[in-house]
Amino acid sequence: MTSINDVQLGHHFTVGQGRLAGLTGRDLRRPDLHRPCRGVRARDACADLTSQASALSLVLPETAAFSHLTAARLHRLPLSYSMEEDQRLHTIVPVDRPQVRREGVVGHRMVHPRSVTEVAGLRVVDLPDTWVDLGELVGRGRPVGLDDLIVVGDACATRLESLAPLRHALAKRTRPRGKKTLTEALESIRVGSWSPRETTCRLMFLRAGLPEPTLNEPIYASWDPQLLLGYGDLVWRIELPDGRVLKVIGEYQGHDFHAGEAQRGHDEVRRRRFARDGWIVIEIWNDDVTSPEAREVTIRRFAAALEVATETLTFAAAEPRFFSRHAMDLALQRSARRFAWV
Repeated sequence: MTSINDVQLGHHFTVGQGRLAGLTGRDLRRPDLHRPCRGVRARDACADLTSQASALSLVLPETAAFSHLTAARLHRLPLSYSMEEDQRLHTIVPVDRPQVRREGVVGHRMVHPRSVTEVAGLRVVDLPDTWVDLGELVGRGRPVGLDDLIVVGDACATRLESLAPLRHALAKRTRPRGKKTLTEALESIRVGSWSPRETTCRLMFLRAGLPEPTLNEPIYASWDPQLLLGYGDLVWRIELPDGRVLKVIGEYQGHDFHAGEAQRGHDEVRRRRFARDGWIVIEIWNDDVTSPEAREVTIRRFAAALEVATETLTFAAAEPRFFSRHAMDLALQRSARRFAWV
């Protein structure tokens, strides 16, 4: 039996490559060789997404690329739990090529060309086209909703430093699936968000009726424009008619990062720097945004700091949204038609 270490093969290799390297059928059936997909062998188990995709790429057509949720994961975009649950590998080929059909693989075919980039040596649909492709997974019983597209869109726009690539990617498609939800999501996508929770907090405040904050704005000392005090997650600087200026910072504190003693000490020093310059810093923890009651309390805290009358706010509108306005309107129309027949 030929030793695998004696032949010039990579970590993953096809059965054909193994035979060319001198491996026999018996060698290729050895129990210590892993089989990540049909026709491919691996020296070790493919434990992560990059290894799984690398193995599959050996038997994909040259025109294929990883797309949809797989592209989003390879780009390390923030995905919801329901999106993460789909562990299948999504691939896409031109419409004139045969659809990829393999176990554990979702094969897509594209009518409109996608821009392809390289991630970890793999052909992957680029960020703007991946965002538009996620619109195909929108709808009842599917994993992607309106707020998911906004969260992913914020991440893409921040990396690209512009919303223009997302707009262009959507505009070049003719009637793509999920277009109305994608179009509505574009209204709320902003450059500058550094985390999914920053996005969801911003949406909560805006939908309730608070002014829109700037995102991760560098804050310099009022007495020295060269002295950087830090960056604020959500920043409001509002000039009032009486000449006063309200300066409020909303800081989302992720438990994994900010709960440690050392980080809490660093956060406290940073807050004091802001406070000395007249900034009101309000922390937002996960428990502050996970229920309607907690969201209302949080919104009221910020409304008080921003001197916004609570009677002007709409707390029910601050809830997370899965369905677009178009989808909700259709649901109401269907409901009205059903009652009309009763």
